[in-house]
Amino acid sequence: MTMVFAVEEINRHSNLLPNVTLGYSLYDNCGALVIGFRAALVLASGQEEQFLQDNCSGTPPVLGIVGDSYSTFSIATSNVLGLFRLPMVSYFATCSCLSDRQRFPSFFRTIPSDAFQVRAMIRILKRFSWTWAGLLVSDDDYGLHVARSFQSNLAQSGGGCLAYSEILPWGDNPAELSRIVEVMKKSTARVVIVFAHQIHMIQLMEEVVKQNVTGLQWLASEAWTSAAVLQIPHLMPYLGGTLGIAIRRGEIAGLRDFLLRTRPDIHHNNSNGDNMVRQFWEHTFQCRFAPTPTGWMEAGGVLCTGDEDLESVETEFLDVSNLRPEYNIYKAVYALAYALDDMLQCVPGRGPFSGSSCASLQRLEPWQLMYYLEKVNFTTPFGDQVSFDENGDALPIYDIMNWKWLPNGQTNVHSVGVVKKSAFKGEELTLDESKIYWNFNSKQPARSVCSESCPPGTRMARKKGQPVCCFDCIPCSEGKFSNETDSMECKSCPEDFWSSPQRDQCIPKKTEFLSYHEPLGICLTTASLLGTFICTFVLGIFIYHRSTPMVRANNSELSFLLLVSLKLCFLCSLLFIGRPRLWTCQLRHAAFGISFVLCVSCILVKTMVVLAVFKASKPGGGTSLKWFGAMQQRGTVLALTSIQAAICTAWLVSSSPTPHKNNQYHNDKIVYECVVGSTVWFAVLLGYIGILAILSFLLAFLARNLPDNFNEAKLITFSMLIFCAVWVAFVPAYVNSPGKYADAVEVFAILASSFGLLVALFGPKCYIILLRPERNTKKAIMGRGTTKT
Repeated sequence: MTMVFAVEEINRHSNLLPNVTLGYSLYDNCGALVIGFRAALVLASGQEEQFLQDNCSGTPPVLGIVGDSYSTFSIATSNVLGLFRLPMVSYFATCSCLSDRQRFPSFFRTIPSDAFQVRAMIRILKRFSWTWAGLLVSDDDYGLHVARSFQSNLAQSGGGCLAYSEILPWGDNPAELSRIVEVMKKSTARVVIVFAHQIHMIQLMEEVVKQNVTGLQWLASEAWTSAAVLQIPHLMPYLGGTLGIAIRRGEIAGLRDFLLRTRPDIHHNNSNGDNMVRQFWEHTFQCRFAPTPTGWMEAGGVLCTGDEDLESVETEFLDVSNLRPEYNIYKAVYALAYALDDMLQCVPGRGPFSGSSCASLQRLEPWQLMYYLEKVNFTTPFGDQVSFDENGDALPIYDIMNWKWLPNGQTNVHSVGVVKKSAFKGEELTLDESKIYWNFNSKQPARSVCSESCPPGTRMARKKGQPVCCFDCIPCSEGKFSNETDSMECKSCPEDFWSSPQRDQCIPKKTEFLSYHEPLGICLTTASLLGTFICTFVLGIFIYHRSTPMVRANNSELSFLLLVSLKLCFLCSLLFIGRPRLWTCQLRHAAFGISFVLCVSCILVKTMVVLAVFKASKPGGGTSLKWFGAMQQRGTVLALTSIQAAICTAWLVSSSPTPHKNNQYHNDKIVYECVVGSTVWFAVLLGYIGILAILSFLLAFLARNLPDNFNEAKLITFSMLIFCAVWVAFVPAYVNSPGKYADAVEVFAILASSFGLLVALFGPKCYIILLRPERNTKKAIMGRGTTKT
């Protein structure tokens, strides 16, 4: 009746087809493919019965077909009509396969294809973070094509994955339905998407109720979103809160008044349209237009008059508040009318066909009208734009519906949003979540995921043999991080950074060096300053008592120089503490090497002087002292020290020590250390000190039995023994100590050897000077006097 209304409205239109009157023929496919297919062939072949009406005679020219409703019927019919290039505009067939222009060149539709419906479903899934869903489809062209489209689009969009994908059996197959519901019951997916017709859903819900499967969020395709047969109280505990895709609702002004004016012709039955109205009238008012052979009238039946009042009865026939498929029919009729109108406005000589010709209404070929139908673009009174793309699909638009379970047990299916595609903004989903009724105790959307999202600090690792949305969350390894949810991989931290304990960010690496602020550094610094203070104190004692025999007898000038060199040895250890800099790296070994050579040189010269004095005391040995005068002693010390200074200079020039950030000891730490630059020069420096120390030790060892009462050679022997022992132990300890501990070992060796020299050489002298002054006499030192107590 909507098609009839649209045709009559167009015929009354003053600007649309002003000189043309449209007619129509209505065929009922009776839900059978064969009947619908036969009707289409009759229309396409021109074998429809002739008629005489309104000055028109003969076989009516068929310009286009509005229908069919089922995708399977449309596929079969359009396969044949495509050979004739006869336009076919469907209002309900959604199979995406019908968008194949090579196979169905003359097929158009005013309802969006399943491809867009599938994308709309995926948008809803992504909106509520449902990444784990079940898919049920009917066992026909509609369902099978949807299943393929859904899986491919889901993979491309990354919206989630399917827990299961089942084909609902066609017909009565309780065993198969029971198995499907068992799968639903055991699955962890809380969202179920169903692309099926009403009959399939009725069968499915019977089994769902039987097994009492609750707690599911249903997503309905347009085929059953508005099915009143499912909106009944005993199904609402299961289907309440359903979200569905519905055909765009439209308003058709004047349709209700037209339906109210509809009256059957009780005298004639000239067309199947009249027959349809008569059947509706008999069903609505429970009457018959003629008695039946079985005596129905005699059994108390009512005879129809055709004047009954439609407004006096409640019938869905007059409910125009929810026009969905009817609105698509209205648009389909108008699309054909606008195409015909554009064709008739063609200016001869400027037409689109061969020779710039135009189509003629008297010799109209269906393919000519199809040319104009492809270019149709108009806006309905309701405000929706109608045009077809290169595949014959209209601009897609769907309403998002929600099944609300009311306290009185009734169901209200209301719109909560729109999903559409526009020429400028593309596909967009508009959803008012505050209007959505959720059939859960929490009144919130269900959680439907195979695996919970991986937090920052982890990465996704897919489970073998399972869908892509099933994964484990693996913590990032050391030195890597991820600061995003569901990160596929962990990133490496920059060179001077390390991953935090949570592995969600990079933090600067800890730095390590021998610091003044740590206990080890404090102890070594304290020892160094203590040694410096003791050297200063001893130097003060020797200066104060410089005229006493003890100081004078031990070569006071060399003793003062030795104390100064020991003081420098203690101070040079401070260069090994603190963060390495270029100047400290270059200065520390040079200061260390020169200070110790100066110290050992003084000891060596003192030892040589002791031997020379002993030799001079013998007959004929006086000449040996002339080689060890004050000038010769100073010159020897200076010469020996200059050699070490030359070694250090050559080292600094050729391969200078430099600071280095070492990442080899600890991955999460930067160890600051001084690289010696050249191991050879470092070995030469230590070797030179060792040679002087060994030489001093040997000479002192030879002079250990001299007859003096106070034999300094013994003290030198003991001090050199300590010195050599410390540095022999230093070499393996230094080599095997990493980072700051190598510096600590070297500082310890410097301090230990310096304290050893200081105590061994000056301890006994200070003891006599300060505590035994009676022994600080020339007789006592020369061994010529005795003291008895």
